[in-house]
Parts: sequence; structure tokens; C-alpha cells
Amino acid sequence: QVQLVESGGGLVQPGGSLRLSCAASGGIFSSNAVDWYRQAPGKQRELVASITSGGRTNYADAVKGRFTISRDNAKNTMYLQMNSLKPEDTAVYFCYAEILAGRRVVGYWGQGTQVTVSS
Repeated sequence: QVQLVESGGGLVQPGGSLRLSCAASGGIFSSNAVDWYRQAPGKQRELVASITSGGRTNYADAVKGRFTISRDNAKNTMYLQMNSLKPEDTAVYFCYAEILAGRRVVGYWGQGTQVTVSS
């Protein structure tokens, strides 16, 4: 069974840091980009960051300079290092990746992890 398992969310004060992880099991990352999204209450899910298999990154303007996405293809794991967190970063964070399992490539979402930035 293929799944993406997230970890690392929690409660942090403004200005603090968190590191999210997302590990794939039952398959391996395809050659496509992997992404982090977030969804705040009452808002649509939005793309936060993406990284290609070659390491090229892309960030939403709201997080540029504060968040860093990375991936370890050997471990089929992706990360989101979040620094200088702000209350407006509060959301459920989801990873997304296209997983190669057997001969099929299928997109999967992680289960989501809550990030709350509050004093």
C-alpha cells in the first residue's frame, strides 16, 4: 500500500521554526516535482513550495526567504524547513508526490499536519 506519512507539525511562537517531513512508503518518488501545500481555515489549499528531482525549487511569495524545501530521493522523503514563522502561516500542511509503484505513477497526498503559530 502506497502512502505518504507526514510528521513535524505543532505549536510554535511567532519567529520560531519547525521542520516538516513527508516519507513515502510502498513506492518511490517519480522523476516529477514534489510539493508542499497548506490550507488555512476557510481558505483554499495553496501551493507553498515545490522541488524537482534535480533540486530546482519554487516558492510562494508569502514564504520566500523563510521556508526551504528539500528532498532525499534515496530515502523517498521530502522536507519543509520553516523559519521566522508568522501567525498567518497557521494551517494544515500537506505534502503531495507522484509515486512510482510497480509500473504505475499515481499522485498521493499526505494526511496533513497542523502547524499553529501563536504566542
